[in-house]
Amino acid sequence: MRVALGIFSKIKGWFSLSSDIGIDLGTASILVHVKDKGIVLCEPSVVAIDKDSGKLYAVGSEAQKMLGRTPGNIVAIRPLREGVISDYSSTERMLKYFIRKVTKNRIFKPRIMICVPSGVTEVEERAVVDAGTQAGGRQVYLIEEPIAAAIGAGLDISRACGCMVVDIGGGTSDVAVISLGGIVVSDSIKVAGDRFDDAIVKYIRKKHNAVIGDRTAESVKINIGSVYKMDEEKSMEVRGRSLLSGLPMSITITSEEIREALDEVAVQIVDTVHSVLERTPPELVGDIAENGVALTGGGAMISGLDKLLMEKTGIRVYLADDPLSCVAKGTGAALDNLHVLRDKSSCVYDQQE
Repeated sequence: MRVALGIFSKIKGWFSLSSDIGIDLGTASILVHVKDKGIVLCEPSVVAIDKDSGKLYAVGSEAQKMLGRTPGNIVAIRPLREGVISDYSSTERMLKYFIRKVTKNRIFKPRIMICVPSGVTEVEERAVVDAGTQAGGRQVYLIEEPIAAAIGAGLDISRACGCMVVDIGGGTSDVAVISLGGIVVSDSIKVAGDRFDDAIVKYIRKKHNAVIGDRTAESVKINIGSVYKMDEEKSMEVRGRSLLSGLPMSITITSEEIREALDEVAVQIVDTVHSVLERTPPELVGDIAENGVALTGGGAMISGLDKLLMEKTGIRVYLADDPLSCVAKGTGAALDNLHVLRDKSSCVYDQQE
C-alpha cells in the first residue's frame, strides 16, 4: 500500500501544472522564485564551456570557481554584462539549465516572468524573451527591475502615493519613482557592484603596484568596503601579483583606502538619485520625503551607502529586508497580479502577444 501511494504521488507530480517562475536575471547572479515555494535557487551568472566540443562544462557556483583558473580548452564566462545579454547562446543554455533544475519531473512548461533594467532597448527585450522561450517557458513576460524591487521590498505601489526605489545590482543601478502601479520618473546607469570591484582592482594596481583578481576584489568589497566613514575602521590582507617583480605578494588594505577607491563610483549613483528627484513632481517628492527611499539589490549592501544618500539628499534612506532577493520575490509575485499590473501601467510586457 505504501509503495502504491509513493508511485501515485510521483505520477501526480509529473502531471501537475508547472509552477509560475520569477527570474532575476542579474549580471552577477541569478535568483529563481517559484510560486508557493519562494526563492529556490541563487547561483552566480557564470558558465564554463568546453571550446573543443562546445558542451556545457559547468554552470553557476561550479563555473564561478573556474573563473581565471581554466585550461586552454575550457572558457568560463559571464554571459550578461551591465544588465543585458552579451552572449545569447550561453545565456539561453544557462537559463535552460536552471529552469530544468527547478521544474524537474514536470511535464507542462512554466509561465516565466523575467526582470529587465528600466533603460533596456526593444532589441535587448526581445533577446531576453527569446532566451526565456528557448529555455522552456510556455509564456514569457518582462517586468522592469524597479517595479519588481518595489514589490519585493513590500511597498504598496498601487496607491496614488509616491515611493522611490534605488536598485543596485551587479551591472546596473536603477532609480525610479513609482505611483499608481507605474513608473513616473526613472533612470538607469551602468554603474553598480561590478564597477565597485573594478575600482578596487585599479586602486590597488595604482597605489600598491599589485594585481588582484575580480573575486579577490569582491571579497575586499564585502569584508571592508564602505562609502561612508565607519565607526570602527577595518583592514584586510590580500594576495596578488607584484607588477615590479612578477612574483606573489601580500599587502594589507584598510577600509579608508577602499573608501577612497569607491568614492567616484558612489558619487555617480548619488548624482543619479539627485537627478531623478529633480525631475519628480513636487507632490510625489513630498510623499518620498515622508516615506523614505528604499535600497534594494546586492550592490546596495555595501556599508554606508544609505548614510551617504541620506546626507546628500536630506531624505531618510533605508535598506530593504533581504535586499538581494527583493527583485526575485517581486518578479514572482508580479505573475500573481499580472492583470492588475498590465491594466495600470506599461511596466509589464508580454512580447508573445
